[in-house]
Parts: sequence; C-alpha cells; structure tokens
Amino acid sequence: MTFWIITCAMAIMVAALLGRAMARGARVGTEDAASYDLRVYRDQLAEVERDVARGVIPAEDAERARTEISRRILAVGSTAGKTPSAGRGSPRVLYGLLALVVVAGSLLLYRTVGAPGYGDLGLADRIAFAEEMRENRPSQQTAEESLPPMPAEPGITEEFQTLMTRLRETVATRPEDLQGHRLLASNEARIGNFSAAAVAQQEVLRIKGESATAADYSDYGEFLILAAGGYVSPQAETALRAALARDAQDGRARYYVGLMMVQTGRPDVAFRIWDGLLRRGPEDSPWIAPIRAQIMPVAALAGVDYEMPQPTAARGPSAEDIEAAAEMSAQDRMEMIGGMVAGLSDRLATEGGPATDWARLITSLAVLDRAEEARRIYDNALDVFDGDAAALDIVNRAGQQAGVAE
Repeated sequence: MTFWIITCAMAIMVAALLGRAMARGARVGTEDAASYDLRVYRDQLAEVERDVARGVIPAEDAERARTEISRRILAVGSTAGKTPSAGRGSPRVLYGLLALVVVAGSLLLYRTVGAPGYGDLGLADRIAFAEEMRENRPSQQTAEESLPPMPAEPGITEEFQTLMTRLRETVATRPEDLQGHRLLASNEARIGNFSAAAVAQQEVLRIKGESATAADYSDYGEFLILAAGGYVSPQAETALRAALARDAQDGRARYYVGLMMVQTGRPDVAFRIWDGLLRRGPEDSPWIAPIRAQIMPVAALAGVDYEMPQPTAARGPSAEDIEAAAEMSAQDRMEMIGGMVAGLSDRLATEGGPATDWARLITSLAVLDRAEEARRIYDNALDVFDGDAAALDIVNRAGQQAGVAE
C-alpha cells in the first residue's frame, strides 16, 4: 500500500508542475505578444516621422500611414485587456484533465507493463528464485496430462499401423529383447507417440545397464521432452545429466539443458551453453537451427549485446575443387591445392573449427603426399576433440582414409 501511495503522490506532483508551467506560459505568452505588437507599431510611427523630416515621403502619404498605424495600436490595446478573462474558466478543466491523464495513465501503464506486488530482486535473490523454481517445477506426468491428445501423424498407412501393433505385441512378450525395444522406441517416435517411445527407451536403458551410452540417455531425455510438448521436466533433466556424465560434449543433451535453463529463469546460463554449441558446430548439427532461432531473445534476457556468428562453410579444397584441377598442369594443380590447404591449416591453427574441417585437411594432405604432416594434424585433432565422440569419429574416418590412423 505504501508503494501505491508514493506512486500516486508523485504522479499528482508531476501533473501539478505541468499545469503550473502551462498556466504561466499561457499568461506570459499573451502579455508578451501584445507588448511586442505595440512596440513594433510605435517604431513604425517613429520611422514615418523620420521619413517626413528627410523628405522621403510626401505629407499626404505620411498622414495615411499614421492613421493606419494608430488604428492598429488601438486594436491591440482593446484586445490586450480582454484576453486574460476570455478563457478564465477553461484552463481549470484542462488542468483537471491533465492531472487525470497523468495519474490514471501512469497507474494503468504500470499495471500493464510493470509487476505489481513484485519486489526488486538482486542477483543472488534472482538466482535463488530460479533454483527454487527449477526444484519445484511440474513432473513429467503432470506436464503430459496437461496437454491435449496428440493428433495422429499424417501419412501413416493402415499397413504400418498393423506392423506397429504386431511389434508392440512381440516386444511385450520379450522383455529382454534389446533390439526389439530399440526398434519400438524409434518407430513410436516416428509416428509422434513420444510417451510410448520414452517407455520403450527406458527399457533399453534397463537392459543395457552400465553399458548404456550418452546417446541412449539423450534419446530417452529427448522423447520425454517431446512428449511434454517441449518442456524439460525433472525426469528429462536426470536423463540429460546422465548423458553428459558419459559424454560432457554431447551436443543434444547440452542444448536441452540450455532449454531447461531458459524455462527456469536462468537465461544467462542458457546463453553460455548455446553460444558455445553455436561456435563449436558443425553447422549441420540438428541443434544448431533451433539455437539460431532462439538465442537472440535469450541473449537479451541475459543482458548480453550479442552478435550471432554467421554460418561458416568449410573452407579448403573440396572434392569438386580437386576434380576441377585435373585439367590443369601437374605443377599448377599442386600449387592450387597446396595454397588452399595452407589457408585451411592456418585457419584451424588460429581460429579452430569443426571436426569436418580437420578431416578435410587430413585427407587433403594425404592427396599431396604429405603423410607426416597429415599424421601430425591427425594427432592434434585427437587432442582437440578429446571427449567428443561424434567429432572423434569424423576425425578417425579421415585418418583411416588418409592412412595415418593407427
């Protein structure tokens, strides 16, 4: 209540100051205009007398000028005294309307864009509030029950539905069939039945036990999130944390953890996670497009003046470049490829890049018969992407193609 009393008092004071300024301006403006006109006309009379004395104008013209100027002086004098009293009642109505607009408008504006009853929070309080909100957020079951039934996926044939029914029945009789549960989870997700997909994937995790991979847990977490309409529940978070415990660089799990941070009042943490994923790439990763669609408002909420990095195409000699160089002479061809390889090598050494660029450099060096250099780049890439299973797989395939992988 104290807040509203202070707010109303401030609005009334502002309205009073504005009304006072308007009243003073209107009064002074009227008086100054009349005084100015009288001064101009008197100057004109004096100028006429000087012109007559110098013989510039005839006496008859001077008399007519004096008559006209005198008439104007009388007109100004007759209106000057009447102006202040002409609208004496109207300013009060105007000032009342002004006060009403200022006071009522301020309160309505605050009610719309403000937060009545919500106190100012420091950084520590905001973090504590976000943590409390994360701990007390709805469960997976609550989230799923709050959603309307999922519409049937279009394009599903009757034959496919029959096959799905058989698959469900078969898997139900084989509780330890790992491949069957995997197949059931992927196909349930294919038709948009994410709740059933999550149940099947949970069985996959149970069967695999300690041998379950980060991808297995990421699949489970993703099915839960999709079943909840994009909401990251505590159960989904547990699955994502399990994935990251097995692979700290799992891009899919990191993206969804960032999404959870947005949903629980920590856009600053979400921004750091998403920005790191965006810069790491590669650009064709499935989480890059949703990050690009959401990161700008998240950056604004985090208080960051952010410029989104532009997509970077892999720079260096492609297969098409090397094929086009076949028509050149041997010396020109090797010089062209060597120049592009050198540019790619310099960029990776100074700026870094996705695993696909490292793989391209390794295979290009092999084309140039620079096996020792290709091996050094391969070993360097293994260190750079240590712990990133997906990136290491790309690098290892390039090393095998170049003949430098052990």
